[in-house]
Amino acid sequence: MGQAYTHFSLEERCAIAQRRAAGASIRQIAAALDRTPSSIARELKRNSGTKVGYKPSYAHDQAKARRWRGSKLLRNADLQALVLERLRRGWSPQQVAGRLAREHGRVVVSHETIYRFIAAQIARTKNYAWRLYLPRGKSKRGFRGRKGGSAAEHIKNRSPIALRPTAAADRAAPGHWEADLMLFRTYGQAVLALHERSSRALAIVRQPNKQAGPVADAITALLASLPSTLRQTITFDNGTEFAYHDRLRQSLGLQTFFCDPHAPWQKGGIENAIGRLRRVLPRKTDLATLTPNQIRHIARIYNHTPRKCLDFQTPAEVFLKALHFECDSTFPLSRE
Repeated sequence: MGQAYTHFSLEERCAIAQRRAAGASIRQIAAALDRTPSSIARELKRNSGTKVGYKPSYAHDQAKARRWRGSKLLRNADLQALVLERLRRGWSPQQVAGRLAREHGRVVVSHETIYRFIAAQIARTKNYAWRLYLPRGKSKRGFRGRKGGSAAEHIKNRSPIALRPTAAADRAAPGHWEADLMLFRTYGQAVLALHERSSRALAIVRQPNKQAGPVADAITALLASLPSTLRQTITFDNGTEFAYHDRLRQSLGLQTFFCDPHAPWQKGGIENAIGRLRRVLPRKTDLATLTPNQIRHIARIYNHTPRKCLDFQTPAEVFLKALHFECDSTFPLSRE
């Protein structure tokens, strides 16, 4: 059996410096620390500065610097190129890492390694364009507080989310939807987003405005072609753009429910989806420059992105598998 070696700790380096300054010999220091004389001699030789001599903190930093071989993504150019290519598609580091693990049957790179690689590039180059590889485009990790409150709650015949069936809450069965409206800097521009809770599949369509009538008509058009078992409930926030929800009950037999005031997190699926869409459709986007095909393409990209909550399958894969859907396009709800 081979002999086990351990690196010097910072405390041991402090003891070496103190005893060396007191005039102790290498053998005396080795005996006090229960180390071999050759280890002490090598430590003093390798980690002493030409001007400062042997200082514990300097020696510790020098030893750590020699052991660091660089990030895994810096050492593996092919892996780095593959990871960056998938990040450009809008995938998060966790989605990239999870999908690679699913494809190779083992962990290839962790999401933490990817985050640290991006952070290191920003710190080293001072080029904040690296942050654009991340889903939220932030140069610093962590959540930030958001200002603002919920919309007015003056909607007739609204049913609170507490009355929503349990099957909708646990995501066990398909047919339960969430909806929200994405607004943009140019007045009157909006995109309606529908999110299926079980598969996380998404459909988006541009709206002429945020009036309740066109919004109800758009939801009807998107869901009318589905069998009744696949359009059971839909959940909104308290925005007045959903004031005509009764139309959906009458035309589609769809049960409608509303979040509690100031609690949009209760429809967390669509909130998360819109957060992801904001990377390709930021608030400053001029929708007049986008064609319907381009908007449908954005939905396809979303539905082809693997999700951790789906065991790194894509929403399209889960939607088609669960519902036995056979079609040529990525997601039937993206059609107009």
